[in-house]
Amino acid sequence: MTNERKSAATRALTLLLAINLFNYIDRYVLASVLPTLKHQFLAGDPNQNGKAGLWTTAFLVSYMCTAPIFGWLADRFSRWILIGISVAIWSLASGWSGLATSFAVLLCTRLFVGIGEAGYGPAAPTIIADLYPVKTRGRVLAWFYVAIPVGSALGYAFGGKIADLLGWRWAFYLVVPPGLLLAACCFFMREPRATSVAATPPPLRDYGALFRIRSYVLNTAAMTVMTFAIGGFSAWMPDYIFLDRRSEFPASPNLLGNIDLTFGAITAAAGLLATLFGGWAGDKLRERFASSYFLVSGMGMLLCVPATIAVIYVRFPMAWLMIFIAVFFLFFNTGPSNTALANVTPPTVRASAFALNIFIIHLLGDATSPPLIGVVRDRWNMNVALWGVALLMIVAGSLWFWGAKYLPADTNAIEGAGGSRSTKSPSCS
Repeated sequence: MTNERKSAATRALTLLLAINLFNYIDRYVLASVLPTLKHQFLAGDPNQNGKAGLWTTAFLVSYMCTAPIFGWLADRFSRWILIGISVAIWSLASGWSGLATSFAVLLCTRLFVGIGEAGYGPAAPTIIADLYPVKTRGRVLAWFYVAIPVGSALGYAFGGKIADLLGWRWAFYLVVPPGLLLAACCFFMREPRATSVAATPPPLRDYGALFRIRSYVLNTAAMTVMTFAIGGFSAWMPDYIFLDRRSEFPASPNLLGNIDLTFGAITAAAGLLATLFGGWAGDKLRERFASSYFLVSGMGMLLCVPATIAVIYVRFPMAWLMIFIAVFFLFFNTGPSNTALANVTPPTVRASAFALNIFIIHLLGDATSPPLIGVVRDRWNMNVALWGVALLMIVAGSLWFWGAKYLPADTNAIEGAGGSRSTKSPSCS
């Protein structure tokens, strides 16, 4: 890689990382002020937890339904222009959330946040995949996905503190200016489309072939189950601690803000370490094990199970340690699993492959888990829901171990053809 190409790659990675950071800040501001929003818009409603979960579901439904459209566009047009427009849309929609005057209006604003993020999600990792070779792609994508835990944590901490100081509406208003600035920067970036990508649009059969790549299918299935678990865990944990476990804390007028801040700091630290170490471990172990990305992902998910169960039974403040361990292993697969997605899909349809993955993991994952967990909590309690989440983690880990059998052949089918092959991989035969 020449110095000029390295410089261009570094600039692109830095901008995409900054955008991804604000992506997750915008998402999780809602979770940080959820108790306040329930009191303002759903006070006295016996089904308030189930309905409050729909705010998260609205975002995810629009996100997953429009992602395939934007993935198709990203395979054909400038991804940077698409990303710039998308970032501007979700930033303005976040500010609109602060103007909400009812349950329905807030539901509508979250739909538009999802549409904006759908234009970014499929395109960003494919730019990184075009700029970095396979041997370092896992570590680089791990840096990109560090924004998930850190941005989520900042969303919790920022939203909780701003709500305490200025009111919950300002938590949404203040994310608009930096989002628009980042959007503007995208229009000055150069499209790094891989030279192996055909000048003509890929035929329809190339998209259908994705379902015949067994490592892609099993990876998507595992990520779906994991996304269900992490979606419910992250959406309800601060509220669970505040309402169900607050007797374990000293009385404080700012208890919710303090819980948001602590949970956010834990998510940032554990997620940052896990994402980077998981990406490093996947690349390092690949020198000895061709299926390392799935082996690392599966092992991390299984190690998360005992810590998740321990959260139910260990009292605070020691329960914070259990949450740290659970979050660490939840994020351990982020770099390896997404790197595997890039490695087994042809560049001609890679953005669509990521978009299809986004659609499936959110449709069957965290689009359904917040309201379902809310319903379980209304009928039984949050402890029952956490046991269910732990069992699903075992399923996710098992799917990654299953997929390890097919990952080497699927990766070689793409890399052996110069990254442009769109025919069946060996595991399809």
